[in-house]
Amino acid sequence: MNFQNILATVAEDFAAVDHYILNHLDSRVPLVMQVGHYLVEGGGKRLRPLLSLLAARATGYQGDKHIPLAAIIEMLHTATLIHDDVVDESDLRRGRATVNSAWNNATAVLVGDFLISRAFQLILDLEVPEIARLIADGTLVIAEGEVMQLINKRDPDTTEQRYMEVIYGKTAQLFVTAAEGGAILGNPALRQALHDYAMHFGAAFQIIDDVLDYESTAAEMGKNVGDDLAEGKPTLPLIQAMKIADTADGDLIRTAIRTGGLENLPEILRIIRDSGALAYCRQKAQEETEAARRALDPVPESRFRDALLGLLDLGLNRTS
Repeated sequence: MNFQNILATVAEDFAAVDHYILNHLDSRVPLVMQVGHYLVEGGGKRLRPLLSLLAARATGYQGDKHIPLAAIIEMLHTATLIHDDVVDESDLRRGRATVNSAWNNATAVLVGDFLISRAFQLILDLEVPEIARLIADGTLVIAEGEVMQLINKRDPDTTEQRYMEVIYGKTAQLFVTAAEGGAILGNPALRQALHDYAMHFGAAFQIIDDVLDYESTAAEMGKNVGDDLAEGKPTLPLIQAMKIADTADGDLIRTAIRTGGLENLPEILRIIRDSGALAYCRQKAQEETEAARRALDPVPESRFRDALLGLLDLGLNRTS
C-alpha cells in the first residue's frame, strides 16, 4: 500500500482538514497570515493529522469532529517545527527556507506562539474534555522532550536510553496525541491500542529520520546532510558508532559532537557506515514497528486499519 492509497481512504476528510486550517489562520496582523500561508503551502505528508483521521475511522467514528482535531494536531506540529528551527538555527526544511531564515527568529517564535494559541482556541470549540486533557498533557510531554534533547546537546556521553526517552517525548508523543484523540472520538475502549501503536510508530519514524541524516542527500531529505552533527545532537547512529568503533574513531565522533564541527564529516560518515551502526538503528526501528503492528490487534479489521498498518511499512522503508 503506497502513500496515495493510504491517503485515498480518507481523501475527503483530508481535504476538509486543509480547508479548515486555511479558514482558521485569519488574523488582524497581516504578517501572521503571510507566514501561516507560507507554512501551509510548504507541503509535507501531514502524517500526524492523517493519523487522527485514520484512528477515528478505524475505531468506528462517524461524525465530523475528527476534522478540527486533525487540524489542531497539524497546527501544534507546525508550531513545534518553527520553534525547533529557531533553537537549531536551521535554514532549510522540506527543501524550503525555514521561517527564521526567510524572516527572522522573532517572527518565527511569535508566529509559532500564534499557532499554539489558535490551536487551543479550537480545542475549546471541540467540547470534548478528554481530548482537551490529552492535548494539554501531550504538549507538556513534547516540551519536556525538547528540553531533554537540549540537555543532551553536545554531550557525547548520552546513552541510548536517554536518546529513546527524548524521541518518545519530542516525536512519538504527538503521534500518540493524534491517534489516541481519534480513538476517543470513535471508541474509547481502543484508546490504549492506538496509544501503543502511535508511540512505537513515532519512535521508529524518528530513528529512521536520524539514520537518513547520514544516508541521504540534501535533495532527498529537504535539509542539509549532517545537520544533526552540526547541531551537536548525539543521535542513535552516533551513539552506536561510538560504542563499536575503535578508540581513535570514537574520539573523532566525540569531538565532533562536542564542537558541532563538520570538518571531519566525510570521515565520520565512513565510520558510521563501516561500524554497522546504521544497520543496528534500522533493526531497532524494525522492532518498534513490529510492536506498533501488534498493538493494533484489538482494532477491528477495516480499510482504515489496513491504512494504519501500511503507514508502518512506509515509515520504515522511506528514503526522505
